[in-house]
Amino acid sequence: MTDESLVERIEMWMTGQMPIIQMHGGTSVVREANPDTGEVVVELGGGCSGCGVSNITAENIRRDLIMDFEEVTDVTVRVPSSGDQGASTVEGGRGGELKYETDAANHF
Repeated sequence: MTDESLVERIEMWMTGQMPIIQMHGGTSVVREANPDTGEVVVELGGGCSGCGVSNITAENIRRDLIMDFEEVTDVTVRVPSSGDQGASTVEGGRGGELKYETDAANHF
Protein backbone atom coordinates (compact mmCIF):
# COMPACT_ATOMS: atom_id res chain seq x y z
CA MET A 1 0.00 0.00 0.00
CA THR A 2 1.28 3.45 -0.85
CA ASP A 3 0.76 6.81 0.76
CA GLU A 4 -1.22 8.02 -2.24
CA SER A 5 -4.92 8.54 -1.70
CA LEU A 6 -7.46 6.44 -3.53
CA VAL A 7 -8.41 9.52 -5.58
CA GLU A 8 -4.80 9.97 -6.73
CA ARG A 9 -4.42 6.29 -7.58
CA ILE A 10 -7.63 6.24 -9.61
CA GLU A 11 -6.64 9.46 -11.42
CA MET A 12 -3.33 7.84 -12.41
CA TRP A 13 -5.17 4.67 -13.46
CA MET A 14 -7.60 6.71 -15.61
CA THR A 15 -4.70 8.40 -17.38
CA GLY A 16 -2.98 5.08 -18.07
CA GLN A 17 -5.98 2.86 -18.79
CA MET A 18 -8.31 5.28 -20.55
CA PRO A 19 -6.07 7.48 -22.75
CA ILE A 20 -8.74 7.35 -25.46
CA ILE A 21 -10.80 9.80 -23.39
CA GLN A 22 -8.15 12.51 -23.69
CA MET A 23 -7.32 11.53 -27.30
CA HIS A 24 -10.93 12.27 -28.30
CA GLY A 25 -11.10 15.60 -26.50
CA GLY A 26 -12.76 14.27 -23.39
CA THR A 27 -11.94 14.87 -19.75
CA SER A 28 -12.26 12.78 -16.63
CA VAL A 29 -12.29 13.79 -12.98
CA VAL A 30 -12.55 11.61 -9.90
CA ARG A 31 -15.12 13.49 -7.80
CA GLU A 32 -15.18 11.02 -4.92
CA ALA A 33 -13.27 7.92 -3.89
CA ASN A 34 -14.03 6.60 -0.43
CA PRO A 35 -11.92 3.57 0.57
CA ASP A 36 -14.14 2.96 3.61
CA THR A 37 -17.42 2.63 1.69
CA GLY A 38 -15.93 1.51 -1.63
CA GLU A 39 -17.81 4.23 -3.50
CA VAL A 40 -16.23 6.06 -6.43
CA VAL A 41 -17.72 8.84 -8.54
CA VAL A 42 -16.08 9.71 -11.87
CA GLU A 43 -17.28 12.53 -14.10
CA LEU A 44 -16.61 12.62 -17.83
CA GLY A 45 -16.81 15.85 -19.78
CA GLY A 46 -15.49 17.68 -22.81
CA GLY A 47 -15.85 15.51 -25.91
CA CYS A 48 -17.58 12.81 -23.83
CA SER A 49 -20.64 15.03 -23.42
CA GLY A 50 -23.15 13.88 -26.00
CA CYS A 51 -20.83 11.24 -27.46
CA GLY A 52 -22.67 8.22 -28.80
CA VAL A 53 -20.28 5.74 -27.16
CA SER A 54 -19.85 7.44 -23.79
CA ASN A 55 -22.15 4.82 -22.23
CA ILE A 56 -19.71 2.09 -23.33
CA THR A 57 -16.77 4.06 -21.93
CA ALA A 58 -18.65 4.54 -18.66
CA GLU A 59 -19.43 0.82 -18.40
CA ASN A 60 -15.79 -0.09 -19.06
CA ILE A 61 -14.66 2.33 -16.35
CA ARG A 62 -17.16 0.86 -13.86
CA ARG A 63 -16.13 -2.73 -14.56
CA ASP A 64 -12.39 -2.11 -14.63
CA LEU A 65 -12.24 0.02 -11.47
CA ILE A 66 -14.05 -2.68 -9.50
CA MET A 67 -11.72 -5.34 -10.91
CA ASP A 68 -8.47 -3.36 -10.47
CA PHE A 69 -9.02 -1.78 -7.04
CA GLU A 70 -9.75 -4.14 -4.18
CA GLU A 71 -11.38 -1.43 -2.07
CA VAL A 72 -13.75 -0.23 -4.84
CA THR A 73 -17.18 -1.86 -4.82
CA ASP A 74 -19.52 0.75 -6.33
CA VAL A 75 -18.73 3.10 -9.23
CA THR A 76 -20.90 5.90 -10.58
CA VAL A 77 -19.84 7.50 -13.86
CA ARG A 78 -21.53 10.78 -14.70
CA VAL A 79 -21.63 11.90 -18.32
CA PRO A 80 -23.29 15.28 -18.89
CA SER A 81 -25.42 15.24 -22.01
CA SER A 82 -25.25 18.02 -24.54
CA GLY A 83 -28.69 17.01 -25.75
CA ASP A 84 -27.37 16.42 -29.26
CA GLN A 85 -28.65 13.36 -31.02
CA GLY A 86 -28.05 11.69 -34.34
CA ALA A 87 -26.38 13.70 -37.09
CA SER A 88 -24.87 16.28 -34.77
CA THR A 89 -22.84 13.61 -33.00
CA VAL A 90 -21.29 11.95 -36.06
CA GLU A 91 -17.56 11.75 -36.67
CA GLY A 92 -16.74 10.42 -33.21
CA GLY A 93 -18.46 13.28 -31.40
CA ARG A 94 -16.78 16.05 -33.39
CA GLY A 95 -20.09 17.32 -34.73
CA GLY A 96 -20.90 18.27 -38.27
CA GLU A 97 -23.73 17.49 -40.58
CA LEU A 98 -24.45 14.02 -41.83
CA LYS A 99 -24.87 14.32 -45.58
CA TYR A 100 -26.41 11.88 -48.00
CA GLU A 101 -25.35 11.91 -51.63
CA THR A 102 -27.61 10.74 -54.41
CA ASP A 103 -24.94 10.92 -57.15
CA ALA A 104 -22.51 8.06 -57.63
CA ALA A 105 -19.01 8.70 -56.39
CA ASN A 106 -17.52 7.28 -59.63
CA HIS A 107 -14.27 6.39 -57.98
CA PHE A 108 -14.32 2.64 -58.63
